[in-house]
Amino acid sequence: MPDKKVHLVLGSGGARGVAHIAIIEELEKAGYEIVEVIGCSMGAVVGGIYAAGHLPEYKEWITGLSRRGVFDLLDFTFAKQGFVKGEKLFAKHAEVTGSENIEDFSIPFTAVATDMRHHKEVHFKSGDLYKALRASVSIPGFFVPVVEEGQVLVDGGVLNPLPVNLVEKEEDAIIVAVNLNGRPDPKYDKKPEPDKLEQMQNWFDKMLPDSMKSSRKTKVKSELPAEEESFSLIELMDSTFSFTQDRLTELTIEMYQPDHLIEIPRNACGVFDFDKGKKVIEIGRESYHKAMG
Repeated sequence: MPDKKVHLVLGSGGARGVAHIAIIEELEKAGYEIVEVIGCSMGAVVGGIYAAGHLPEYKEWITGLSRRGVFDLLDFTFAKQGFVKGEKLFAKHAEVTGSENIEDFSIPFTAVATDMRHHKEVHFKSGDLYKALRASVSIPGFFVPVVEEGQVLVDGGVLNPLPVNLVEKEEDAIIVAVNLNGRPDPKYDKKPEPDKLEQMQNWFDKMLPDSMKSSRKTKVKSELPAEEESFSLIELMDSTFSFTQDRLTELTIEMYQPDHLIEIPRNACGVFDFDKGKKVIEIGRESYHKAMG
């Protein structure tokens, strides 16, 4: 009979984080007691809402999002620190689950963010849940950072995308970590919907000078070789951030090995594919059984 207490660590990875919902459901179905949740970025969102006791409502909302619904949640801005304010998105989160303070949760919860001004991690263990989540998901260059009490807060994945090192393990418990940037699975290598990518890129192109626009859309001469011109600004931002996260995750796992590592293939969906929630939940369920037996 396995140990039934679990310290759950939920990593960052955009829309793939919807898979965290399935991991939590399957752990509970198997009779595990989750005694602590530590999350980064989307892992903080799902983990925090679970610890607050509102995962069913959140699941119903996020799996009902359409492509148009996702775009409508993005409040674009011309701020120099990012393209999206994020206020509209997290106002909707609060509307779905209500106002919550982390110290009131029955399950200890930690959200991880990064303070760019002081070059350090910030661990939210108390205070307003949605302020913590808003800071934890602030992908640099995309979301406007959270500025508070002299701190400039961005995505926790900048320094710690899978914060296994923060677990204070109980003797009779195990650590289960969920990495959203696992090795790609060939069965998910399908060509993305071009109209979806084009719509996202069009919004970015409207806000950029000609020299920074997508090479697919502009006649501006590029200094890159032809085979590399297909990378747009948003794709370069996403890829650069992902490469750094991958390396940090590898190092963290080597140093602080969890008892079970559940990996979601990084090509399961795109960072912003929140309209594919039902599909991603099933991928999470499949990944859970593959890792946990």
